[in-house]
Amino acid sequence: MEVTMDPLFLAWSYFRRRKLQQCSDICSKILQDNPYDQAAWSLKTRALTEMVYIDEVEVDQEGIAEMMLDESSIAQVARPGTSLRLPGTSQGGGPTPAVRPMTQSGRPITGFVRPSTQSGRPGTMEQAIKTPRTASTARPVTSASGRFIRLGTTLFEFIFHHENDVKNALDLAAQATEHAQFKDWWWKVQLGKCYYRQVTLKHSQCFSSTFLTFNQVYQRLDQPITALNLFKQGLDHFPGEVTLLTGIARIHEEMNNISSATEYYKDVLKQDNTHVEAIACIGSNHFYTDQPEIALRFYRRLLQMGVYNCQLYNNLGLCCFYAQQYDMTLSSFERAMALVANDEEQADVWYNIGQVAVGIGDLTLAYQCFKLALAFNNDHAEAYNNLAVLELRKGRIEQSKAFLQTAESLAPHMYEPHFNLSILSEKIGDLQSSYTAAQKSEDAFPEHVDTQQLLKQLRQHFAVL
Repeated sequence: MEVTMDPLFLAWSYFRRRKLQQCSDICSKILQDNPYDQAAWSLKTRALTEMVYIDEVEVDQEGIAEMMLDESSIAQVARPGTSLRLPGTSQGGGPTPAVRPMTQSGRPITGFVRPSTQSGRPGTMEQAIKTPRTASTARPVTSASGRFIRLGTTLFEFIFHHENDVKNALDLAAQATEHAQFKDWWWKVQLGKCYYRQVTLKHSQCFSSTFLTFNQVYQRLDQPITALNLFKQGLDHFPGEVTLLTGIARIHEEMNNISSATEYYKDVLKQDNTHVEAIACIGSNHFYTDQPEIALRFYRRLLQMGVYNCQLYNNLGLCCFYAQQYDMTLSSFERAMALVANDEEQADVWYNIGQVAVGIGDLTLAYQCFKLALAFNNDHAEAYNNLAVLELRKGRIEQSKAFLQTAESLAPHMYEPHFNLSILSEKIGDLQSSYTAAQKSEDAFPEHVDTQQLLKQLRQHFAVL
């Protein structure tokens, strides 16, 4: 006699092992025989929800719709250091664009890609009107922390996360809250999430009873100082809580206060020495502060923990090169090349190999690497900029100018293409174009001394004329 496992127990086993599709299929077979099996319905909705679930406490950035239709703005002109929407400055101890590359919003590039930086909901102008969220983000899928002991809570999670139907989820949460006589904290938190997703921030303040969800409201209202104070209040109640410390570090990092962010990331590691985001961000900070040997230790620690991807080997290759460990440089890039997942990653690897070639003086290899980077990603502004410099060394002025114009159109937040184009235009006698490009360079990097000197020379030329 053949012994078979109970189908519901097998489905639960698949769910515990994160084999969610197999779990859903077995539950579907159970429901074909008994459509009223509540346990199967509950497990299936949980499996479908977990497929697309992203932790709601992750800080998310505003999309195009929220920025264009914002009705919750507190101050249009905020003071420096009190807003997440204004470009950060280097006066608060943060790095300059000459040391650390910036994003288009003027924020330093972080050492860890978060769900907020990758939209996982394709289909509209911000890839996110109706399609549900996916798990295709830079961070491993996280699961809910609470137990789901009622079918109503599972149904809410299914509607909210899988169907992304916020309106019906809000109606369900409101009915459940009323049925519980407004005493159930879980439903109040879900009401706050629904109001937050619908950007009715004043209402969400009333219902968000957890510090992490409440903090999202203040960040959407562009009040990072208030969010920091709220996190610190949370630390008074929950000393050493890793998620609260990480949230403080993220806000400091977005405000370009890298030194404070690093201190909080170190506090995170004191509580959890396997925290991937903290290790990656501290390593990135050491690399950009001209300490590649120390950064190498942090990235090797990630490798020992089992983090095995293209980005890590890419960073290891650069750290080995700048730390003068040349025997490990090319082998790290070879590993990165073997682990690429898309053309953008392939382009980044070839670009970094080109940087290494420039460092050792092999300009022919560098030229070929930058060309390969553009072959995989023709929107790679940094590769266009470096190719323009190499073309100028060969005396191809028109080709160099075309590459620089392409680079500044693709990345107007970078000061290098504007400055290089200004220098090139000044050399060929086009002073007006040189002055325009120099002004754009100054807007992108006001503290750049070479740009200020060039503008001074051009103004003297114009005064003589």
